[in-house]
Amino acid sequence: MAAIGSLIFCTDCGNLLPASKGTEKNILHCDCCGAENRDQPWRIVTTRTKPSDFPSALRQKLSIVQTVERHQVQTERIDTNMDCPKCGKRGVRYSEVQQRSADEGSTIIYNCDCGERCVIWDYA
Repeated sequence: MAAIGSLIFCTDCGNLLPASKGTEKNILHCDCCGAENRDQPWRIVTTRTKPSDFPSALRQKLSIVQTVERHQVQTERIDTNMDCPKCGKRGVRYSEVQQRSADEGSTIIYNCDCGERCVIWDYA
């Protein structure tokens, strides 16, 4: 009997033997040649893999890191229909952020030049 990892093969014909019970008293019968093979106690087999062992197009796309500096991203827009509650200016800047889970509405933050800040939760 020859063991490779957790698979056990017949020493006469090389056929895969039935599942081992891990005791020396257990006899494994080969279905192919009929030979009897004495079972061996289980040995601990440790295997180690790394992501590069199994290349994947999806994994390669996910592993590409894109660094974006926050001050270079334009996230504010102007709502021409919104008036500032403090100074009355029409056309207030706003940002839309996702603070909760993706299936819930986003949060809209209005910022006026006068310093007034208003937060609106969209429950749509």
